[in-house]
This record gives sequence, C-alpha cells and structure tokens, in this order.
Amino acid sequence: MRQSRRAAALLLAAALCIGVLAGCGESGQKASGLNFSAALEGRLATLDPIRAVSQTDQTVIEHLYENLMRTAANNDGGTDVVDGLAKSYSAEENYDGSVTYTFRLRSAKWSDGVAVTAGDFVYAWQRLANPASNAPNAPILSVVAGYDEVRSTGDVTKLQVEAKNDSTLVVTLTGACPWFLTDICTAAATMPLREDVVQALKAAAAKKNQAAAEGAARATWCSDPAELVTNGPYVAARYDAADGLVLEANSLYTGMSGGPDSIVLRFMASAADAWALYEAEEVDFAAPLPEEALAEKAADKNWSALPELNTGVLLFNTAADPFSDPLTRQAFSGAIDRTALSRAISVVASPAGGLVPNGVPGADAEEDFRTAGGDLVDCDPDHYAANCAAARSKLDQAGYGEGGGFPAVTLLYRSDEASAKTAAYALARMWSDVLQIKVTPEARDEAGMNSALESGDYTLALENLRGYANDAESFLRAWRSDDSRNVVRYYNSAFDTLLSVIDSANDETARMGCLHDAESLLLEDCPLTPLYFTATAWKLRDGLTGVCRDPRGWYSFAAVAAVGEG
Repeated sequence: MRQSRRAAALLLAAALCIGVLAGCGESGQKASGLNFSAALEGRLATLDPIRAVSQTDQTVIEHLYENLMRTAANNDGGTDVVDGLAKSYSAEENYDGSVTYTFRLRSAKWSDGVAVTAGDFVYAWQRLANPASNAPNAPILSVVAGYDEVRSTGDVTKLQVEAKNDSTLVVTLTGACPWFLTDICTAAATMPLREDVVQALKAAAAKKNQAAAEGAARATWCSDPAELVTNGPYVAARYDAADGLVLEANSLYTGMSGGPDSIVLRFMASAADAWALYEAEEVDFAAPLPEEALAEKAADKNWSALPELNTGVLLFNTAADPFSDPLTRQAFSGAIDRTALSRAISVVASPAGGLVPNGVPGADAEEDFRTAGGDLVDCDPDHYAANCAAARSKLDQAGYGEGGGFPAVTLLYRSDEASAKTAAYALARMWSDVLQIKVTPEARDEAGMNSALESGDYTLALENLRGYANDAESFLRAWRSDDSRNVVRYYNSAFDTLLSVIDSANDETARMGCLHDAESLLLEDCPLTPLYFTATAWKLRDGLTGVCRDPRGWYSFAAVAAVGEG
C-alpha cells in the first residue's frame, strides 16, 4: 500500500515534469509591439498575496509574481500546468506516508536585480501559515506537514518548508495530495516574497500613517504597486484609481516570453461598466460579461458559459436553536425552489444539486465530479410541490406545525455581493409561502459578516463557497469538526473519518469515492445546503488570442498576441 501511494505521487510528478521541460524555452522578454488593455469588475483591494481573495486582485498578482509552477492555456481550450520557477522536481513517499517534494529553481531575478532564492518561498509560506498574519488564504497550506502546529503555536519554523540552498526548496506534505502541484504551487497566495522588501515597505507605510491626517486611508506595505519588487513577467509602472494600473514587461524576467509590451488594467464598479469600455473600444478585453450580454449569448443553444468554482450556500448555525435540529434544517432546505432562485440570480446560474459545482474533475480528467456523483439535492421543478409537502411534514415533526411558535429568524447576507440581496429576499418569500415562517433579511458589510460567522452570532447566513483548488476536497475540508472555517459548528465523527481517509487514500479512484461519500453525508445532515452554481464569460477583441483563465477564476494576459503571432 505504501508502494502504490508512492508510485502515484511519482507518476504525477513525472507527468507534470514533462510539462515543465516542454514549457522551457527561450528566456527573456521580447518586444512584441503590443499594448493590451482589459476592464475587470471589482476594485483593486490588495496586492498582498496572502490576502488576495478576489479574482481581480489575483489576476494582478499573477502578472507581478511567478510561482513554482504556472497555469497556461493549451490548444484544446483548457489549461495546463507548466514550469514556473521550478526547472525540475521530484516526489518521494516517506516511511510515515508523508510525501516530500524537492524543487530545483532556475536562475531568476527580482525586478531590482537581486537573485530569487528558495528562502523567498520559505518566508512567504511561513508568513501565510502564521496565525498572526490572519490570512484568509492560509488553509491552502493545510496539507503541508507542520501546518496545524504552526496554527496552534504560532511557531512558523514548524512548517516543513526548507531551503536546502538558494536553488533547492524542499516541501513535505502530510500525505499524497493530487492538487499540490497544480493548485498550491500555482496559487497567488503562495507566491515568493522578499523579506527585506516587505519589512522595508512596512516601515515606510508606518511612517506615512504617522504623518497622515486623521481619518485618512491607512497605507500598507503594498499600497503603492509601483514600489513593489516582484519577480513575474510584468512590473507595475503606475497606478491611478480612475485610469487603472499600468504593467510593463519586466526586462529581468527569464521565463515565458512574447507577451504584450504593456498591459493596462481598468477596475470597474460593475460588469456593465467594464462592458461599456469594451463596446466603446477603450479596452481589448472585458470580464465578466454583464447580464444583458450573457442573455444574448445564452440564446444560442450551442453556447455555454464557463463554470466557476463557486456554490451559493445557505449556512445554518447548528449550535443554536431552532437549527440545532436537523429536521428544521431539512425543512428549510426542502422549501427552496432552486430553479426559480438560480434564474433570479443570473441567466447562466443553475440549481445546485450538490456542494461541489460543475466543472470540477473527478477520478480522471475526462470525468466531472458533479456528473459522476449526481444530484444530492432534488432540484427538479416538477418535484417542488412534493418537496414542499415533505418540508412542512418535517417542520411539524420538529414541533413547529405551520410555523407555529417558530422564533424570529434573521438571514444575513453580504452587502457587497450583487446577487446576495436578490437571493435573500427570494428565500424569505419561499419560506413565508411554504412554511408560514417570517425570515428577515439583513445586510452586513464584510467585517460585520465575518464577525458574526466567526463568533456564531447568527441564525442563517448566505455565502458564496469558493474552491481554493480545482478539486472537490477544497469544498469539503472546511466542515471538519476541528477546522477554523467550520462556522456552522458541524460535528460528525464519520465525516471527520472520511476526510482523514481522503488524506491518505491509496489511489485517485478510492479518494474520489470517499469524497462522494463525504459530500453525501454532509448534505444529509444539512448543516448547510447548496443553492445555485454560478458561471461566467469574457470577451476578447477580434484579432487577439492567448488569454488564459485559470479554473479558480483569475486571468493571465502574459501570452496575449495578435492572431498568427506569438
């Protein structure tokens, strides 16, 4: 069994290594003569890799920095993982079932001419894992050995990430992790950082804050993109909130070449605003498309939107009445018309038959996890009347016949998410109509929502559950009883056991079987219930090619070229 797991890890490393060698080519940025522009929905919130959660922020970071691996568009319309800073790597299983990866880095420089070293990854990953950083992206390192110890003690040296020398990085995982190379080693959160640069910029920001007028916005070490020292294909030349961010080709970059000489990124308040710039021919690219443009495309039955790693979910606080009773949770879930709800959200949204959305791969690249697992929640509109009757019956069993005696309930939703208000009020109407229960929607800003979820000071809440990896596991790990992200206070020892088995699964088929079982168990207990899956689309000006969209949602324009060139 140990041999089979080691073989699986080595086969994965060998297969990806082919991509690394194939991706190696002539180094250095060549002048292409192309100046590219894009309009993206969403403000630029942060350029700190460990805090970047929006697709907009991650898109910028992916141009400024380079990770061990990178995602590139292939000729089939999908993406491949190819070489980044790692010119080679190996994987070896240890006696205790852990797996050690050894990366050998190519020669590369930061934008100030200093060499990139393995120690830059060690610093960045320790900073990410450090609980004092309060980084929302920290859980992506949960498969790295020592992560739990770092989180409990604050001692970052316990994270098993080591620089053997300047060009050799060693990472030990708790077990086989099929998505380590493809998702962790390509993530914005795990980009390398120079400790001396971060500390110097922090000190400069502190001085600015001391001199700033009362009430002025607080500066951070990465507030000014043009001051950053980066190692990616582009450097930030200048930034203005109105005119956007100007990126210029990094003359010291030694990786992939041939992209635009400059990229201008415009950050718009809405998808409609981004689309307006595209229609006015002020930009070459717009994402995501607004609802009107999506509806026009959806009229073509041969067109389909791109699935997102996102599931709209309803969270129940299982630690407090009335939702400590699974019957009450199941009644609220059964009264939801997911078809009507998804239509209210977007023309390209779809009813969620499970927690893991469409597009996530299954046991092999040809299999879709959701298709293989089937619907775990009945979304058939023809069954809705029967589902409502069953929901009323469960509510009666829970002691609340026709909503009698049901306490006042508030449904929290994020005020900064456009579809959240629509969903909240639609759900409130359904529960009133079907269960005769009044639910009051309440908007919360980001800080207020996060505080309520972390403290347990809520009854119901709407969230978008976004996968940090293109793998079903990233939608399930958060609901383990010992996970800090388990805001529904769910505990089931059988579910915890399944997640432990997944960590040490011998082969991908067995692992996928456990993931399907875990999803089924979770949704049967109903500490949360899936509502809808989302999808998206983008538009590139005719005559251009080479845009890469990672399954996690960020875009790369580093390979954009005129058709027939590049």
